[in-house]
Amino acid sequence: MQERRDAPLAPLTTLRLGGPARRLVTAESDEDIVRVVREADADGTPLLVLGGGSNLVVSDDGFDGTVVRVASTGVHLEGTRLEVAAGENWAALVDRVVAAGPAGIECLAGIPGSVGATPVQNVGAYGQEVADVLTEVVALDRAAGEVVTLSAAECGFAYRHSRFKAEPNRWVVLRVRMELEDAGGLSAPLKYAETARLLGVSPGDRVPIGEARAGVLRLRAGKGMVLDPEDHDTWSAGSFFTNPILDEDALAAFRRRVVARLGPDVAPPLYPAGEGLTKTSAAWLIERAGFTKGYGDGPARISGKHTLALTNRGGARTADLLALAREVRAGVREAFGVTLVNEPVTVGVEL
Repeated sequence: MQERRDAPLAPLTTLRLGGPARRLVTAESDEDIVRVVREADADGTPLLVLGGGSNLVVSDDGFDGTVVRVASTGVHLEGTRLEVAAGENWAALVDRVVAAGPAGIECLAGIPGSVGATPVQNVGAYGQEVADVLTEVVALDRAAGEVVTLSAAECGFAYRHSRFKAEPNRWVVLRVRMELEDAGGLSAPLKYAETARLLGVSPGDRVPIGEARAGVLRLRAGKGMVLDPEDHDTWSAGSFFTNPILDEDALAAFRRRVVARLGPDVAPPLYPAGEGLTKTSAAWLIERAGFTKGYGDGPARISGKHTLALTNRGGARTADLLALAREVRAGVREAFGVTLVNEPVTVGVEL
């Protein structure tokens, strides 16, 4: 393990924002992670578990406690069965699996962050999500003080949600296990229309798995969603707001607001999201509320490539980013009566 005091956290996040940690411990094994967490819990020390920092908004004041940076390694792929340590880089893992052949996560290429964070958010993109292939999560249950194995059913997966997210101070993910598919070098069926269209096929078709990965990376790069230190559009936490899910009453009210603001001929994007529920697009709401790509005149602005990403143009503070996020949220609520919810985890601040 490596330990530092008053360690800057901003360089460890993709937003490059946030003050220092009183104590930063880099843990390179499951045993070290468990040891640091148990010691902090026993002492009553505030604890922050840090992976790739791609989904984190840290206060300008930093974190007055112990930050354990999960840096464990290990990838074991046997046929279609995959077990990965939480500290492994997710994008690198997808590349490795695609090269080996099994299908199931190729459309999750290019997503920044660590493997251990993926079940927390139930990370998903372009028609795939971690819950589709995950079979088990090995985690430290801080409430019981024990390492346990949770089945996929016990993880409580939903859209960008899980048991781990619902109980953020209870679980520390140590390993993730998945069951992939042997599709003879082909991808899983493409569920996302934009991906299928780019690759010249129909939704539901399969393509060579490498082509699926390459197509997704092209789409992500066009939206500033592939990390590039020279491109400030990628200094973000990815999609800052989740797509709203509306019940029947909220949907009816939303439709009325759309007609009143945009006229009867404008149809908002709507997708089934379970019994009595409908999902709409946060990006559509933001754009139709008047927040265009590149919006803002300060050091924090909406991405020039994608309205869902809030970016640090260099020299921003967390306070600048949150001010922009609040402005966007208020504008969407005023225009459409829908309150956007932030996707990144906030530390020491609230939206």
